[in-house]
Amino acid sequence: MSTPQYDMVLLGPTGYTGRFCAEHIVKNHPTGLKWAIAGRSAAKMEPIAQELKKLNQDRVQPDVLVVQLNPAELNELAKKTKIIINCVGPYHLYSTPVVEACATNGTHYLDVTGETPWIREMIEKYHETAKSNGAIIIPSVGVESAPADMLAWALVKRIRSDYSSGTRSIDSCIKELKSSGASGGTLATILGIFDSLPISELLKSANPFSLAASAPPKDIPGDSILQKLLGVRSISDLGTVTTSPNGLADMTIVHRSSTLMPEFYGKRFFFHQFLHVRNTFIGALVHVACVFALGFLMIPPVRWVLRKFIFAPGQGPTRQASRNDRLEYHAVATADQDVPSPRRVFGTVTYEGSMYVLTGLLISEAAMVILQEEEKVKKTSRCGIVTPATLGQDYVDRLSKVGVNIDTRVFQY
Repeated sequence: MSTPQYDMVLLGPTGYTGRFCAEHIVKNHPTGLKWAIAGRSAAKMEPIAQELKKLNQDRVQPDVLVVQLNPAELNELAKKTKIIINCVGPYHLYSTPVVEACATNGTHYLDVTGETPWIREMIEKYHETAKSNGAIIIPSVGVESAPADMLAWALVKRIRSDYSSGTRSIDSCIKELKSSGASGGTLATILGIFDSLPISELLKSANPFSLAASAPPKDIPGDSILQKLLGVRSISDLGTVTTSPNGLADMTIVHRSSTLMPEFYGKRFFFHQFLHVRNTFIGALVHVACVFALGFLMIPPVRWVLRKFIFAPGQGPTRQASRNDRLEYHAVATADQDVPSPRRVFGTVTYEGSMYVLTGLLISEAAMVILQEEEKVKKTSRCGIVTPATLGQDYVDRLSKVGVNIDTRVFQY
């Protein structure tokens, strides 16, 4: 088998997230990296290539590849590279043939989607093909859902190493999220999902185990009626929490991680994701607002009106507006120990800066882990459509060098 021409190809560099990803590659990855940017229009990509050259003229500059999103051209692209970083969304509209090409040709693949129904469809169609061809395919390597997935992995590792035990549960919450707003691509994706999918499909994907590789544990504690109605609860060492708008996306990815690696997480593991709030009243308001927002998005005229006020795809908050953005997760993991007071471990993820810069560095650093530790990742993930957690400590270590700090500590009580 011939060696691919490129180490990595960034598909979709003209999009809002794609540009940040390209910049991170230029500023942080080895200068001898053989890479290319690829998209449908050379005219749109050339200015991007020139901007990248100005950022670091001492490195190998990316080739510019024109490729249409059809099977023939995508198959040729997949054969040319070890990894495709895909920033072309909405993914449910454009990226199925990209996944198919990578799965078929044994090419590794990463994206930043939060589209759970689409990921579910890709697993059903291409997981076994990718696995048989040795392709590592990892969706959701962005703000959704790499921070939550890697924090859960780090907590499970701490319990495993300190107590030789599996993990029974993790309660995680977004402690702080300062964001200058969503990009046009993100908003278009959300609206597009409601345009294209029937309610029945949306409900199937609303199961926190909808992406799991095996059946969930049978003894997961249920919510009380009050918790179901108001969404709010109090968790020791996390405080008051409520429904998280992106919680479902994170839960489905973490549960896929745990069921792909049950020998590491434990067979009784389950994960909850919440949003931290100041008090019960605010928590109830947030929950009700989420419920009503979902209801309104199901109404076509509402989606039509919203499109008049959002950024166009490819646009988003300015760098100036994003300079004070911040993300912080807190989580508590409980060991699966048959004792009155099982051991508990506390963990955090912190990042200062734009959420879209964060997404760009998350996916490009993941690509470097696969390039440099390919055989290790293949052994851990067993290939196929997997999760960020399969990248393990090598990913945590790379992230710490670019400002994403993941820490754990054991409670002393």
